[in-house]
Amino acid sequence: QVQLVESGGGLVQAGGSLRLSCAASGRTFSSYAMGWFRQAPGKEREVVAAINWSGGMTYYAGSVQGRFTISRDNAKNTVYLQMNSLQPEDTAVYYCAARSLGDYRILPRLYDYWGQGTQVTVSS
Repeated sequence: QVQLVESGGGLVQAGGSLRLSCAASGRTFSSYAMGWFRQAPGKEREVVAAINWSGGMTYYAGSVQGRFTISRDNAKNTVYLQMNSLQPEDTAVYYCAARSLGDYRILPRLYDYWGQGTQVTVSS
């Protein structure tokens, strides 16, 4: 069992930055692929970024490519999402997810564990 706790969300002006963190419990974190997803009101949950178990492979949604960076520190059982040049359309609840297989996927249903989410609001 893995428990995930996100932090770092908040209110920021357009053009600003936030760094989300996701702390994981359990001794097997380093074997899990991790993903960041977001869900805006009335919309489906979508992948933002994903990273494989080692951190050597990453994926970004086209809408955040070049602005967001996913990274992980397996010694700290933590995955991060650095978000720069934030825009109002980035406003959503952001979720951290863990996949027990080490290769990342972009479909939410392929992830086994989820955090409670953290709100990110970008004002124009």
